[in-house]
Amino acid sequence: MCLPSGRRDATRMSAGPPPPPWKPGPGQDGKAKALAPALPLVPTVLVWLATGTTMASLNKWIFAVHNFRFPVLLSSLHMLTAVLVGKLRASGPRPLLGPGAQARVLLLSVTFCASVAFGNLGLNYVQLDFAQMVYTTTPLFTLALSEALLRKRHHPLQYAAMGPICLGAALSIVGQVHFDQAGCCCLVAATFLRGLKSIQQSTLLQEERLDSLSLLCLTSLPSFYILFGAALLLEVGPAWEGASGSSYGAGLWACLLASCLGSVLYNLASFAVLSLTSALTIHVLGNFNVVGNLLLSRLLFGSRLTPLGYAGIGLTLSGVFMYHHCQGIADCWRAQTRRETKEE
Repeated sequence: MCLPSGRRDATRMSAGPPPPPWKPGPGQDGKAKALAPALPLVPTVLVWLATGTTMASLNKWIFAVHNFRFPVLLSSLHMLTAVLVGKLRASGPRPLLGPGAQARVLLLSVTFCASVAFGNLGLNYVQLDFAQMVYTTTPLFTLALSEALLRKRHHPLQYAAMGPICLGAALSIVGQVHFDQAGCCCLVAATFLRGLKSIQQSTLLQEERLDSLSLLCLTSLPSFYILFGAALLLEVGPAWEGASGSSYGAGLWACLLASCLGSVLYNLASFAVLSLTSALTIHVLGNFNVVGNLLLSRLLFGSRLTPLGYAGIGLTLSGVFMYHHCQGIADCWRAQTRRETKEE
C-alpha cells in the first residue's frame, strides 16, 4: 500500500538510510509496534507452539487409538467450530472487502483445506515424529515461494540456515524405522501448501489490515463447505456402511471436541504471530514443535528414533538458531575479521 508523497518523504528523512532488503520496511515495522501492546509476541508464540504440539498429538490419538477413519471430516468440524466461535465473538459489522480481496480469501480457503486434508491423511499412515520431521522443511518452501511470488530478499545466512534444517529433516526421515511412501507424499504436499498458505495469510493480514479473528471468520465458512463436501464424497459415503456408530464411545467425542476447540485457538494464534512477524519466521519457529512432538510421540505411542534421527534433530535446531541470529552471527564474524586484520 502506497503512502502519500509528503508522508513518504518524512518517513525517509526520519528513518535515515534504507534498511537491507531482508529487514522489514518502515510500514511493516510500524504495524508490528502498533499491535505489540495489545498482543505481546512472546506469549502469543508460546500459545501457538503449545496448541500446535497438542493438536498434532491429539489428532494422531484420534486416528490411532479411537480408529476414527474420517480425517477430512475432522478438518471440516474444525472449520465449523471456527464459524460458530466467530458468530459468538462477532462484535460490529464484518469487514468489507473488494472483489480482489474476496477472491484471495477464497483462494486461501482452498489452500488451507488442501493443506489440512493432506496433513491429516498423512497422519493416518505415518508416526507423529515422522510427520514433524517432514514439516521442518516448510521454511524452505516458504523461502522459495516468497522469493518467487513476492520478490522478497532475505539475509544470506537465512538462505544458509535452510541447509541444516532440510538436511536434518532428511536424516530424520532416513532414520525412521517405519516408512510409508503414501504417507510421505501426503505430508510433502501438505508441507508445500502450508508454506503457500502462510504467504497468503501474511499478505491479507498486512495489506487488508485484518485482525486474526476477522480473517479466521472469513476463511472458515468457505473452508467448511469445501471440506464437508469432500468428506461426504470421499469418506463418509464409501466408509459409513462398514462403520458402526456405536463403536465410538464418549472418549472419542471428548477428543473431537477438544480437537475442534484447540484448532480454533491454534489458527487464531497463527494469524496473530503472522501479523507480528512473517510467513518464514512462523515456520522456522514451528520447528521447536519437533521437540515437544517427539516427547509426546514417545510417551503416547511408544515410537522411537534411531541415532540418525536424533542427529537430524540436532542439525534442524542448529539451522533454526542460525536463522534467528543471522544478524548477530554476521556482526560477530565482521568483528572477528576486523580484529584479525588489526593484529596483522
